Amino acid sequence: MSTRGHLVRRLIQLYAGLALYGASSALLVEAGLGLEPWGVLHQGLAERTGLTIGVVSIAVGAVVLLLWIPLRQRPGLGTVSNVFVVGLAMDATLAAVPAAHSLPVRVPLLLTGIVLNGVATGLYIAARFGPGPRDGLMTGLHRRTGRSIRLMRTAVEVAVVASGFALGGTIGAGTLLYALTIGPLAQLFLRVFAVPATSGGSEVVAAGRPRGAILRP
Repeated sequence: MSTRGHLVRRLIQLYAGLALYGASSALLVEAGLGLEPWGVLHQGLAERTGLTIGVVSIAVGAVVLLLWIPLRQRPGLGTVSNVFVVGLAMDATLAAVPAAHSLPVRVPLLLTGIVLNGVATGLYIAARFGPGPRDGLMTGLHRRTGRSIRLMRTAVEVAVVASGFALGGTIGAGTLLYALTIGPLAQLFLRVFAVPATSGGSEVVAAGRPRGAILRP
């Protein structure tokens, strides 16, 4: 693959992944059976402020990105794009998808949202344009404190979920199912969407565990 074609593929993967991430998160909202950790916070803030959940996602992403400064993290194109694309895609999907009221409709929405979230994660992370602001927060805390990424991720997620729930965000079976399945799904789709190295290169995209693949980008 030529260098230009390689770059084009990565860009397509990045923006397709971010848009799909926002759409999949919107399906979890529509299902109403429990959201991913950051989604709980976004929904709670949206309930309190009257803003759309997509706008809240953008605002939270921007605030989290500011926290990168004292952590000495360096954002990439994917980091900045994430802040806007995910939130816009969420609101667009919520406006397009009819409200779901019956459980036989809500359960498939939940399952579809989780699987598509895994696909989206594989797409945008394999593009290698930088981690999402929330992922970078955890890796930055890991580097500054010396604590494991697992510990930092758990601490941040617990704080986020507790705050979101207190504000009115939805926690349910979907939250637990998401936590149990998103890691294996992300790992699978990281390998599926791994971008081949350019001629003469030796890049490895999906080797090892996807450390930043579990949360919102």
